[in-house]
Amino acid sequence: MISKIELQSLLIEAIIFHGGKATIVEICKYIWNKYKNQLENSGDLLYTWQYDIRWAATQLRHKGILKSTSESSKGIWFLSEEYYKKIQSK
Repeated sequence: MISKIELQSLLIEAIIFHGGKATIVEICKYIWNKYKNQLENSGDLLYTWQYDIRWAATQLRHKGILKSTSESSKGIWFLSEEYYKKIQSK
């Protein structure tokens, strides 16, 4: 079972998998392929998760984990340089 809050970490995981940047389609395909069973057992989230992933992106932008929309290419979500460097050093 996945919660709306947990979508933030899944979003980060998907972008890391794609090298620090990804389209919403790439992100959603990654999450669906990897977490399909958990999503299917998450109640109403099964029907709203693709909308909720956008909410998660907004939350991550407020935290400085994702670049703002003004700093990103249209349709591509980027991890901030600071966050990406931080995870690379681990």
